[in-house]
Amino acid sequence: MEPRLQTRIQRYGWDAAAGVYHSGWEAQLRPAHDHLLSLAGIGAGMRVIETACGSGLVTARLAEAVGPRGHVLATDLSQGMIDELRARLGSRPGAPVEVARMAAESLEVPDRSFDAAICALGLMYTPEPAAALGEMARVVVPGGTVAATVWGERRNCGWAEVFPIVDARVTSEVCPLFFATGAPGALVRLFEAAGLDRIAEDRHAETLAFASAAALLDAVLLGGPVALAVKRLGAAGWDGLRDDFLASVRDHLQPDGSYRIPGEFVTVRGTVPEG
Repeated sequence: MEPRLQTRIQRYGWDAAAGVYHSGWEAQLRPAHDHLLSLAGIGAGMRVIETACGSGLVTARLAEAVGPRGHVLATDLSQGMIDELRARLGSRPGAPVEVARMAAESLEVPDRSFDAAICALGLMYTPEPAAALGEMARVVVPGGTVAATVWGERRNCGWAEVFPIVDARVTSEVCPLFFATGAPGALVRLFEAAGLDRIAEDRHAETLAFASAAALLDAVLLGGPVALAVKRLGAAGWDGLRDDFLASVRDHLQPDGSYRIPGEFVTVRGTVPEG
């Protein structure tokens, strides 16, 4: 698909998911975010840019890490996500965060203006992840850090059947991208192509816990990457979609009605060369 069209689909897709994403995924993605923040080594007083920030699941934690003397610029393609984040920041007076709508492949900031660039589970949605990583490297000072987390291999993601299930009803245009950056060595190669060095990779398995079928359906179908396609499907197709998806994760259903679904993530950190 032509990158400009894919970008438009992603923008409107995450606009559709914005109202559900934060509550649907905050607890489930926290272990993956922990890995990213640990590997990135964000500290007090640092200037950090975050791309594909979404509703701010990592943004708030970056603000805490850099403290009042630091600065965080949180960027996302989706206006709906930007609005969600701004609403949350309104309850955090004095947070050192600036929010702006920008595409990850075209950051409207000067070269070498940040100490670190972070992307938490966003690169797999960009039509041109190499361009997005190149932009992250461009805006970080020599010796600074670029770090990103993506979903891992499809075979290790317990809810991955949602893509063919949705696509059988209405084209989501998401699945071809989603697991590409999580293939073995793929993210490391993108970091190398961006000219980064001292690259470290951490591939880690996590369990995503959902309290009920309703919580799982909200997160995956309404607050995730297929939200726009589900919205286009409409209420008439909901029952069949719900039943087929729950059947695909039946093995992860617990006796108390909750779900514990396996997932895999890949976190990579690199350094902008000095000199």
